[in-house]
Amino acid sequence: MPTTLISLLKADLLRLGQASGLRLWIKLIHPRFVPVLLIRLSQLCYGSRLLRPISMFFSLANVILFGLEVTPRCKIGPGLMIPHTSGTVIGAAELGSNVTIFQGVTLGAKFADLEFNPDARPKLRDGVVIGAGAIVLGGIQIGQNAVVAANSLVTESVPDGALAIGVPAVVKVKT
Repeated sequence: MPTTLISLLKADLLRLGQASGLRLWIKLIHPRFVPVLLIRLSQLCYGSRLLRPISMFFSLANVILFGLEVTPRCKIGPGLMIPHTSGTVIGAAELGSNVTIFQGVTLGAKFADLEFNPDARPKLRDGVVIGAGAIVLGGIQIGQNAVVAANSLVTESVPDGALAIGVPAVVKVKT
């Protein structure tokens, strides 16, 4: 395994809290870690033309087991946390480090984008939290440490540290 995969998985595990011994082994099969592991394995395989078909196996396993659909083309930083996966679609171009995404979230293009154009998909910066049921669409950016409230619809960029809330989302900047 490449060092980058190991360092990513280590950061992902650390988001679940410190553990060693038996507690670490339990975290390795935790329903908050296994989906992230499948995402990382899918991305690793997608990076190799030879292993690309296996990438689809890991993606499909996530859909079947956890109700989580993630494109292996999305660049995902360390420390990904998905507390509850059901009904979540991650079709973003990029997720920064320490991003938290709750259940029922959709991140993707405004229109069917079968070619995966990163410019048509959202980019989430470090420390972003996306609440349950939120929808983030289009070639926008969600700034560092920004929060998208539950059940909000975001189609415009959100600045660093701001809160996007409502349908359509209204951005509230912390003062």
